[in-house]
Amino acid sequence: MSLHKRKIGIIGAGHVGSHAAYAVISQGLAQEVVLIDKNKEKAYSQARDLSDSAVYLPVRSVVRSGDYKDLSDADILVTAFGDITTEGKVPRLEALESNIKNAKEITAGIISSGFNGIILNITNPADVITHYIQQRLNWPAARILSTGTTLDSARLRRAVSEATGFDQKSICGYVLGEHGNSQMVPWSVVTVAGKPLAQLIAEQPESFGKLDTAALAKDTERGGYTVFNGKGSTEFGIGASIAEVIRAIVNDENRVLPVSTYLDGKYGQKNLYASVPVRLNINGVAEVIELNLTDEEQKEFNDSCSILNDFYQKSLKL
Repeated sequence: MSLHKRKIGIIGAGHVGSHAAYAVISQGLAQEVVLIDKNKEKAYSQARDLSDSAVYLPVRSVVRSGDYKDLSDADILVTAFGDITTEGKVPRLEALESNIKNAKEITAGIISSGFNGIILNITNPADVITHYIQQRLNWPAARILSTGTTLDSARLRRAVSEATGFDQKSICGYVLGEHGNSQMVPWSVVTVAGKPLAQLIAEQPESFGKLDTAALAKDTERGGYTVFNGKGSTEFGIGASIAEVIRAIVNDENRVLPVSTYLDGKYGQKNLYASVPVRLNINGVAEVIELNLTDEEQKEFNDSCSILNDFYQKSLKL
């Protein structure tokens, strides 16, 4: 009998990469995690710190630093390299230029490694960088994705929870489009305890009639900036989001999550990456779930995709 050991590589040992590693090992999603970073001392130190924590975690995991050659037998590769795109730090276009340069080096390393698994990119601007890596590697689109609006959708559920008093896990809703400023919320498909939010408002106007969905959408969109401006980084939310996507893949769950994936006709969009609900399993993106958007919601989604396409076209010239 041969048992397969789950192995995950993470390129980038900063705030996000290290918290992704901790989320993965604390939830028992991998038996081995390899951290790769230009700063080898940092990668080594992060790996040692994580290894110390593993002593008191319920599932044994080996965490170590390494190099591209260590990716040859990895199942999933998380790319978390480069500059942060957020207010007061690095504007999106400037970060795009820097991270495209990084992506060229990263893809060369991936090719040399012989890696043949699933790539989960979280480097920003996430949709554009994922598309760029996919094209540069000529990778099957189903096997390269970004967490995209997985985190934004969690922020949406948190905002609706705070406004209604219902627990986050009793709320279902997705943020679509860009993982960034042009993201949109299709309120027509948001449900609370299984009921459409619009129905809940109609049934209980005294409790929910004053809900300001525009303000909730803005709270969702600004969520990352709020965290970053207060503490200088975002890490726990994105770490948990990465683990959620990885769980759906390695456990072959066929679970629906909103991630940035390649669109080839769905939602009326072609040849770009944007966040929509997808069914995830051991093969990666098994199916794109097409929601019935209102005309206004479709327009908002199209506008977001137009912005993403503009940035992607710019990336090809860098």
